[in-house]
Amino acid sequence: MSSLRESYKQEGYVLLKNFLDKELITAIHREGRQIFAYQIQRTLGETVDIDDLPSFEQAMYRFFAADFTAFANTGKQVQHMVSLHRLGTDSRITDTLKELGLDYPVIGVRPAMMFNSRHLAKRDDYWRLGAHQDWRTGQGSLDSVVVWFPLVPAGADLGALQILPRSHRAGLYDSTSVDYIGTIPDELLTDDWQQLEFEVGDVLFFSAFLVHRSGVNSTESVRWSVQLRYNNLLETTFIERGYPLAYIYKPQAELITPDFPAVSQMNEIFN
Repeated sequence: MSSLRESYKQEGYVLLKNFLDKELITAIHREGRQIFAYQIQRTLGETVDIDDLPSFEQAMYRFFAADFTAFANTGKQVQHMVSLHRLGTDSRITDTLKELGLDYPVIGVRPAMMFNSRHLAKRDDYWRLGAHQDWRTGQGSLDSVVVWFPLVPAGADLGALQILPRSHRAGLYDSTSVDYIGTIPDELLTDDWQQLEFEVGDVLFFSAFLVHRSGVNSTESVRWSVQLRYNNLLETTFIERGYPLAYIYKPQAELITPDFPAVSQMNEIFN
C-alpha cells in the first residue's frame, strides 16, 4: 500500500499541495466570471471588468439582488462549462483516485463550481454549511471520494473547509435535513475540527464519509471553489445494491418562455 493511500485510509483525506496548474485553475475561474458578466450586462446595464475581482464581485451582489432567477440560472450554466467537465476527467485526478483505492472511478455527479458569500444567499445555510457528510446526498460506493479545491487562495478568513480527521471511520451519522443537505448535530461530534488552508492549485481528496463544514467567510469576497465526486464501480456493496444513483435529472415539460421561438428568430439564426 502506498504511503498516500495509507494516510488517506487512516485520516480520511489528503491535501495535495500544488497539485493542479495555477494557470488552469485561473482560466476556469475567469471563464465562470465571464458567464456572469454577460448577464450582469443584460440585467444591470453594467459592463464589468472581470479581472478586477473586488469590483466584479460587488456587481455579482447587485445582480443577485436585482434578478435572483437569472442569477440562479447563470450559476447553473456555469456548472455546464466544458472546461469544468474536462477537468473532472483529468488524468492527474483519476490516477490519484486509483492510487487512493478506487479501482474503477466514475463521476458520481456533474462537477460543481460554487461561489459562497453571505451576499449571495437567501439563507445562512446556503453559504455556510454546517457539519455534514457528502455520502448522504450521493449514496454511492462506500469508498466514494470528493475532490475539493478553491479557485482563489482560501484560509480561515474566506471560510475554507474545516474537517474532522478520521470521522469517516464512524460510518453514516444521524442528521437533520436542511433541503438536500443533512446537518449533523454538534452533540454527536468531537470538537477536534481542523481548519484547512489552500493556495491556488492545492487540491483536497476526502472520503464522502468524512465530516466537514464550511468555515465562516468573514470577508466581503466570494469563496470560489470546485467540487468533484467519484464512485468506484468495483466496490462490492455498490455492485450488490445495483449501482444506485441518488441524483435525478429531468427536463421541465412546460415552455419556460411562452410562445418562443418565433419563425423570424429562427431565420436570424440560420440565415
